[in-house]
Amino acid sequence: MTEHDVTSGDLLRERVSAFVRDRVVPCETRLDAGGPDARELRERLRTEARAAGLWALPLPTELGGGGMPLDVYASVAEAEGASDHGPTALGSASLLDVTMLARHGSARIRSAYLPGLVSGDLRTCYAMTEPDTPGTEPLLTATRAERRTGGGWTVTGRKWFVSNARDADLVTVLARTGGTTGDRDGLSLLLVPTRSPGFRVVRDLPVLGATGQYEIEFDGVEVDEDHLVGEAGRALAVAGERLQLGRTLRALRWIGQAQRAFDLMCERAVERQGVRGPLADRQLVQQHVFEALLALRTTRPLVYEAMALVAEGRDAHVEVGLAKTAAARTLQEVADRAVQVFGAAGLGPDTPLPALLRTGRTARILDGPDEQHVSSVARRVLRSRQGAVTPA
Repeated sequence: MTEHDVTSGDLLRERVSAFVRDRVVPCETRLDAGGPDARELRERLRTEARAAGLWALPLPTELGGGGMPLDVYASVAEAEGASDHGPTALGSASLLDVTMLARHGSARIRSAYLPGLVSGDLRTCYAMTEPDTPGTEPLLTATRAERRTGGGWTVTGRKWFVSNARDADLVTVLARTGGTTGDRDGLSLLLVPTRSPGFRVVRDLPVLGATGQYEIEFDGVEVDEDHLVGEAGRALAVAGERLQLGRTLRALRWIGQAQRAFDLMCERAVERQGVRGPLADRQLVQQHVFEALLALRTTRPLVYEAMALVAEGRDAHVEVGLAKTAAARTLQEVADRAVQVFGAAGLGPDTPLPALLRTGRTARILDGPDEQHVSSVARRVLRSRQGAVTPA
């Protein structure tokens, strides 16, 4: 990373932060409601982002993106993520899918879909978790893709907690194409157009009252051979690569939302007056501010370290596990402390705090629960120590 990259990234971060604060945040309630009004509003925000030169900053320049390196983009991702709608409004929400399909998609996939994903004309979702199969156990995947006579696949199964499935044009689905339940090999990723016969959105799955997650069904959906993502039977390598980047991006966005909750808490403490002066003068309020700031300051370096390793293509399992777990906990803790300082007002519809608190609590389960990351990181650390021990 050059000094020019850092300076340019800092300037873009400030511009992105201002765009999210001034353009996106005032529209959150309408965007959350969904429907035609939300779609129209989303398109307006995208047009404004393009006009401001802030569109698709981390996506490839040859496809119409900004070409920003991941390590520079980290601080911008935090600024975008201050609102759940920031990445979509600014065109970076497709980064995971564009990266995966550019590296592992067929020539047809790359030519047919990548330009539309970067321009925002196409939307994707990712389907891994199943109703009767925990997301932490992908080897138990029950969805199957059978070979068709003459080539291609027929996909049958159900997935749930699939983000944005109702509006998606494409879904990447994890399915078993060989072997038996529990085999590591035999799992494949297929890219399925959602207009395919047999694809259905079964139901909305509100998460603590919020929409955006869905259960979907594949009832004999036919998929062309060239819509296989990566090699047949080797899905876990591609999925693992995607997860490292995805978890780090989400951790950055959660830090952005935790910072937003912290700023709201501080403003409330300074402005709210009681008979004994402002809340800011009360020691227990000061403790909330201190503990929230401590959580932010100790978590942010973990997340940036993880992104630096991911950007370099290095093994970052330990760092990503630490970052994901710490960022989710920090968002929940900071949002909870902010609600406490706001009092009853922090529970109502006039602040984003209920949504931030909900996101923080949800984050500790989705994308791998805390327990999974705790065990995985600890096992890796202990194995490295065991390997370094020389028997007496």
